[in-house]
Amino acid sequence: MKFYSLNHPIPNTSFKEAVIAGIAPDKGLYFPESITPLPSDFFDSIEELSNHEIAFQAIRQFVSEDISDGDLKEILENTLDFDFPVVEIEENVATLELFHGPTMAFKDVGARFMANCLGYFSQNEKEEVTVLVATSGDTGGAVANGFLGVDGVNVVILYPSGKVSDIQEKQLTTLGQNIVAMEVDGTFDDCQRMVKAAFLDEEITDHRKLTSANSINVARWLPQLFYFLFAYKQAKSKGKEIVFSVPSGNFGNICAGMVAQKLGMPVQHFVASTNVNDVVPKFMQQGIYNPVPSIATISNAMDVGDPSNFVRIRHLYQDDLSTLQENLSSYAFTDDDTRAAMKEVYARTEYVMDPHGAVGYLGLKEYQKSKPNTYGIFLETAHPVKFLDVVEETLGVSPEIPAQIQKVMGKEKHSIKIKIYEDLKDYLLANN
Repeated sequence: MKFYSLNHPIPNTSFKEAVIAGIAPDKGLYFPESITPLPSDFFDSIEELSNHEIAFQAIRQFVSEDISDGDLKEILENTLDFDFPVVEIEENVATLELFHGPTMAFKDVGARFMANCLGYFSQNEKEEVTVLVATSGDTGGAVANGFLGVDGVNVVILYPSGKVSDIQEKQLTTLGQNIVAMEVDGTFDDCQRMVKAAFLDEEITDHRKLTSANSINVARWLPQLFYFLFAYKQAKSKGKEIVFSVPSGNFGNICAGMVAQKLGMPVQHFVASTNVNDVVPKFMQQGIYNPVPSIATISNAMDVGDPSNFVRIRHLYQDDLSTLQENLSSYAFTDDDTRAAMKEVYARTEYVMDPHGAVGYLGLKEYQKSKPNTYGIFLETAHPVKFLDVVEETLGVSPEIPAQIQKVMGKEKHSIKIKIYEDLKDYLLANN
């Protein structure tokens, strides 16, 4: 399997090269040269397969030229050692809980898979790799945890000061070792611009091998398709058309679900649920993509004004809006909408949604107004305790602090404060 840049669609790069580079030399996102559907009996008998077996068969075609079957199975064992339960909330509505991993966020899957791949590729390599990543919330903690102590890999994480939750900040600023956190005086979009500028800066790249652990990296993005398959396995017996509603910021997660659909998963429709950062909902209505500066919300991991992965989604459907609309709906919701949904569901069921999951729930309910007989699964992308202030203020309850969170709460924060790109550049050149 070769990968090509979306700016230059000639397959010429291996999975290994794409992972290490992160982004193509022409600054396009990498994309697999083909997506071969899995045999129909895979889905017919998916209930009989373990999660590891499902993941192995789903990802193998993309990586087999660079990772042996035995090593791939070991990587998957290291990545998928926690549960992905589908929990029914009400009739025809369930949530896929993706917060049972080490940092209690959906990004644990992609970050751990990528870390294991990069560690595998770095064996016997003399030159170290620097993972440079911007985070609007959970990416930082998941990447920090996934790459902690990986030989030959250093990690530099940029996050917007005061715009991530206290727990999210603790998870990316307290680990030390090969993890460095840079606190940016600005927004997530500012962080992302700095990261992109560094990849374009030959003064840096001539002296330091950079890669990204954002969902632009194929090893971060593709494995997210696993848990859509795991959810289908659990919901198949309902005998109804399944629709996924995904809280969406950078759109890598929902794009991975659509790749699972291309692999043959019998799911006809996806809902991209956003907060007031509504670039994609407007595009789906008007056909005009108009990125704007991001707006801060209580669902901060989705505060993205120019989602990087939406170009992959458009490419999956040959940039044909009508075909895309057949497979994707997108709706935007305010913080007031989000809080109201959290209150309503808790009052009726005592289920505590985090603000991102609440946006996913709202999108699903909006879609089901016209498709009431579907079985809807919205993604709970992070444990509600990671947004403790919002949950306490909205619901008046304090979720129990899980062990994964307790172990970082008492640790001392270490971050390097920066304001402009030159601050990042100076650090990267001085600490080579």
